[in-house]
Amino acid sequence: MGFWNKSKAENSNDRSSMVNWISLTEASQLIDIIENSHQRPQFIFKHSTRCGISSMVKGQFVRNYPFKEEDADLYLLDLLAFRPLSQHIADEFNVWHESPQLIVIRNGEVVKHASHGAILELDI
Repeated sequence: MGFWNKSKAENSNDRSSMVNWISLTEASQLIDIIENSHQRPQFIFKHSTRCGISSMVKGQFVRNYPFKEEDADLYLLDLLAFRPLSQHIADEFNVWHESPQLIVIRNGEVVKHASHGAILELDI
């Protein structure tokens, strides 16, 4: 069962206001992401600001995000503004470029990734 399938009671302490997005705007940030992934999970959420599906999935992700700020780092990449960076991430981590997309990095490597509605099914 993915973490999205938790009961409403388990998510009653609405975490949506606790999500602290880090804007991903530079390829150099990937160095920090890889280094920090040895201490805690690093999430990259690729989001298209013009796509209704991407907005819907991002909203559900935020509403159900199960981690505290100190548990993981959560990066948000605006695909429309930073398309070359998105392709660089795909190449660097050997994942297909998709939108929306969630990439989970631990110990310097992608341990999970999904796109579209499958993001909400990931067991992280």
